[in-house]
Amino acid sequence: MNRFYQMYQPHTAAPYRSGEGYREIPPCSGLQPYVKCFWGTDSPLADTGIIQEGLIVPDTCMDIIFQVSHTNNNISGKFVGINNEAFYSAGLPKESGRPEIRSTFGIRFFAWSAVLFSGDSMAEVKNNVFDVRRHYAGIQKAVEPLLFDIPTLEGRSRAAEKILLKQLNEKRHNTYLETAVYHTLKQKGNLKTAGLADQVFISNRQLERVFREYMGISPKQFASLVRYQNLWNELLTAPAFDVMEAVRRYGFSDQSHLLHEFKKYHTMRPEEARRYARSQSVGEK
Repeated sequence: MNRFYQMYQPHTAAPYRSGEGYREIPPCSGLQPYVKCFWGTDSPLADTGIIQEGLIVPDTCMDIIFQVSHTNNNISGKFVGINNEAFYSAGLPKESGRPEIRSTFGIRFFAWSAVLFSGDSMAEVKNNVFDVRRHYAGIQKAVEPLLFDIPTLEGRSRAAEKILLKQLNEKRHNTYLETAVYHTLKQKGNLKTAGLADQVFISNRQLERVFREYMGISPKQFASLVRYQNLWNELLTAPAFDVMEAVRRYGFSDQSHLLHEFKKYHTMRPEEARRYARSQSVGEK
């Protein structure tokens, strides 16, 4: 697991977005295998929050999100499980009357590592949102008291690192899961589930149970999401995207299959997705 983040870095639909209303901070080296990033507002803002209207795509991550009202002196926390479908977030409504001062702090886990910070099963988390206490009461209890005292994203991230390092439960590592995830990432999602079970040396049924318990999705769904994310990464970073070469490299049957699969997870075609990503950036070059 310690190398997975070097093999694979998933992206949101708006990976260039960065400003006072949303910024990402990488974790310390000890948490890099487990935490994709900390994210949120740089500091409290008037009548705003990080959960703004926008496209949310399956990024093979799970998030803890704290919404802080500095005006009303309250905090709401939620845990967002892994998604295998895209949706548009509704955003936070602008309050009428007296401006409300808000801030947001998020912790984004890789899907395979979120379970290591919880004592619960992940079997029911797919496409679901829970009160943070449902699966992460320990983190909630430790983090929430800091959010009023530490208003900045940088300060909150550094404080959360210490909490997460204490909450990390090494005993919850599962060798079968980690081996299966390794092969899936190495093959960029282009592999058959039956062959994956053989590589892990357990039955398909056992592998299904392990994935459901630790990630909330099936091995086949995970492989499909990893393939989509690798394709999205290539669309974002390649100077020139060759769709037919991508069909071959990622094991699609033809160009139509690739485009259909991408649109299923992203709601739009590749060129539209790239334009949307650029349009959501702050201070676009």
